[in-house]
Amino acid sequence: MPQTQPLQAAHGWRSHYTLGLLLFVYTMSFIDRQIMSILMEPIKQEFQVSDTAMGFLSGLAFALFYSALAVPFGRYADRTNRRNFVAYCCAAWSAMTAVCGLAVGFWSLAFARIGVAVGEAGGGPPSISMIADHYPPQQRGRAMSVYLLGPQIGILLGLTTGGWIAQHYGWRAAFIWMALPGLVAALMLRVSGVEPQRGQWQSSDNPYTEAPPEPLSKLVRDLWASPAFTRITLASILMGFTGYGIGIWTPAFLVRSHGMSLQGAGVVMGLLGGFAAALGSLFSGWLCDKLSKRDIRWRLGVPMLGCFLAMPLGVAFFALPAGTGWQMGGMNVPHAIGFYVLFGFTAVWWAAPVYASLAGLIAPHRRSSGLALFNLGLILCGAGLGPLIIGAVSDSLIPWFGNEALRWSLAASTGICFLGGALLFVTAMKPYAVEQPLAEIRDR
Repeated sequence: MPQTQPLQAAHGWRSHYTLGLLLFVYTMSFIDRQIMSILMEPIKQEFQVSDTAMGFLSGLAFALFYSALAVPFGRYADRTNRRNFVAYCCAAWSAMTAVCGLAVGFWSLAFARIGVAVGEAGGGPPSISMIADHYPPQQRGRAMSVYLLGPQIGILLGLTTGGWIAQHYGWRAAFIWMALPGLVAALMLRVSGVEPQRGQWQSSDNPYTEAPPEPLSKLVRDLWASPAFTRITLASILMGFTGYGIGIWTPAFLVRSHGMSLQGAGVVMGLLGGFAAALGSLFSGWLCDKLSKRDIRWRLGVPMLGCFLAMPLGVAFFALPAGTGWQMGGMNVPHAIGFYVLFGFTAVWWAAPVYASLAGLIAPHRRSSGLALFNLGLILCGAGLGPLIIGAVSDSLIPWFGNEALRWSLAASTGICFLGGALLFVTAMKPYAVEQPLAEIRDR
């Protein structure tokens, strides 16, 4: 069928350059969000609070305010210049990250973290909406996988650099120094990024037209009526729950159960885990685009396969006892890290295919809003409850397991959530194939 414009290639270097800037912004977002994980132990010791309180600080306090503003920010982004909006939000959350380093107590740090959440609420959905308009459907899996390198690069740079700064200069200095690149990213995006035309990859018999603002209730009803969207969202919430929980608590687990230093835990998670996850993200995007040419259901089949592979690897990492390891650069690296590297490679297979799938399910004029609603569940239930509940379960297990309580809290959440996510992705495959817009099916 004739198309409004050829779908064989993206815009070229301007699209790739803007994708790189959005990756830079997302990397800083994740560094500013997750740097708490490597700083948990010194903050906890200085303020003399429990694991539950630290789970609240790192998870729920952030997620509540992020979630409250994500949807109105997403609806605003559907009506304005997304590039400028993301740049301003990036500058705001970076500034508030620096303020975290000036905290004098637990609650002043909590309020600063809320400021980070307010800024980050406007970053993700408009960025993904921009990428969907820069790249045609058959290239979105790879484009999303590049964008979703942000968390992995953030882990690599944030935990290694943040851990080193905290080890030598204290946790406050880590917040302040890690905020500066975010301000640079915001300026670069605002000055040189490209705002794409909305809906430019729609087919000629289903062209994109500007739609008048619609009530939020209608958008919610339409998404709730979609079995594909609801099941993908539920599966992603489980992935977010365990993913954010693992990201926040694994450095503390390595310190407590394997006797590693903060700097050593940051290096292991950043260099080994971050590199493995980056490869996994790129591989999943490539595999999604390749297999979906044969059967569109593979866009959810790849996340399902990743969950089934990651579950036993993650449980093995947390369950393997301490005491044995390799000597690397003067550090004792536990043998369990071998399972962590394999787990990191497979555990991220869900993210890029999921966002590529949602970009096709949601119409261009409501894409930022729809993705904001998706992120509402992902962040509120995943980032908000994951660290909090894992911390609370760890506290409750102390009478039985003592210093090893965190180990078994992490192992249990990994097994339960990855199994549940895999089953939900299976149930979403058939409705996704039915609901996928005809225009995108023709474009494959």
